[in-house]
Amino acid sequence: MSQDYEFDLICIGSGPAGQRAAIQAAKLGKKVAIVEKQRCIGGVCIETGTIPSKTFREAVRRFYATPGLEEVGGGYRPQARPSMDRLVAHVGRVIEREIQNVQDAMARNDVQVVHGKASFADAHTVQIDSLEGKRTLTGGHILISVGAKPAEPRGVKADGKTVITSDAVLNLDRLPRTMAVVGAGVIGIEYASMFAALDVQVTVIDQRTRPLEFIDHEIIDELIHQMRNCNVTFRCGEAVESIEVVGDPQPKGLIQLESGKHIVADLVFSSVGRVGATAELNLEAAGLEADDRGRLKVDDHYRTKAEHIYAAGDVIGYPALAATSSEQGRLSACHMFGVEAEPMGKHFPIGIYAIPEISMVGATEEELTRDKVPYETGIARYKEIARGQILGDDTGMFKMIFHREDRRLLGAHCIGSGATELIHVGQAVLGLGGGLDYFLKTVFNYPTLAECYKVAAYNAANKLALVSGATRSADKIVPL
Repeated sequence: MSQDYEFDLICIGSGPAGQRAAIQAAKLGKKVAIVEKQRCIGGVCIETGTIPSKTFREAVRRFYATPGLEEVGGGYRPQARPSMDRLVAHVGRVIEREIQNVQDAMARNDVQVVHGKASFADAHTVQIDSLEGKRTLTGGHILISVGAKPAEPRGVKADGKTVITSDAVLNLDRLPRTMAVVGAGVIGIEYASMFAALDVQVTVIDQRTRPLEFIDHEIIDELIHQMRNCNVTFRCGEAVESIEVVGDPQPKGLIQLESGKHIVADLVFSSVGRVGATAELNLEAAGLEADDRGRLKVDDHYRTKAEHIYAAGDVIGYPALAATSSEQGRLSACHMFGVEAEPMGKHFPIGIYAIPEISMVGATEEELTRDKVPYETGIARYKEIARGQILGDDTGMFKMIFHREDRRLLGAHCIGSGATELIHVGQAVLGLGGGLDYFLKTVFNYPTLAECYKVAAYNAANKLALVSGATRSADKIVPL
């Protein structure tokens, strides 16, 4: 480390990217500080994002393990609506344990944790404002890993009660009877499905023609079908013109659509995207600037245009996943200190923790059709799998896509119980260049959801055999 700087690396933000970069640098013998403005270390991921939302989902799922019913004296009756206090009771305990885990990891690696709001004083100096006053830190390298925050709804301020963003969901004092979700992205769909499972009447509004357009369309069609069975109404292809709070003493959200429709709901959940949390960093002092969504541009090594300043995680945009952010942080630390490391693999899994959950890895049918890649699909349904029957999930579906000519696996897609766990087998085979023959000869534990791989593989093999037989027959036809 140069004698001019107090630290080799300063990480601004302690989410997955900042944590992993700090630990990697520390393991390389570097002196590291990590700055966090939230009340707890771990950043948005632990306080208001990934961990709380997934823990809340698990509480909802367990409460309705038998959808809407509970066994009483040999019969069934509808469950009473739970209170928000009951649903979020476990969330606080999980958050505290995760905070402790992160704190222990920082302590074990001698990473100095500094609480306060960070901003650049110059390209190597970070000013920290905290309750204890102001101080400055200097670093030879700086990683910007501040994450992102929900974009504000247009024309109305989120008040945390009638109009909210994802940051305020778990602070609600009661469950609404009706809810309008503006934005059918990942977060919007996740929370829409959770509240629908709690017997809240949910309306999802999005100006796009279908939700989650990057997911395989057959999977999304199944998701929409299952959510409609929970009385979710979809208003796709509809843009919001205005949102206002009306009524007293029981305020409601009034949404006017550009088509002229009006929607009234107890709660309006705005999920219109996220913006990088860079507004307070005084980037100009470091010679940097963010785009109109608060995001920073980086090269293949996560380096900004200032050679000693890197950025990783949600603040650089897609894919904005906790898992990929963590790996970006590690790789950025390796590069800044001259350690060679393989780049992140392109076949990373995507998990959407809706009810039911969705996961995918690799290409979708729509992408392959667009690129004119010949392919065949194999499908397995949970109702055909013993483990699906045991779990009581007869609606789950698993699909693999294989190259028609060399039988390589091109993609795997799943909706249903355990989808985000199940997908990792496909990820491994995809990354290693395997294909249909591997699944046909491999034995999977019984009864497990992994049997889906075998059933889907046979389904694809049968389709390929039919096509091959038809092609051979056509070759024997003598033209007139």
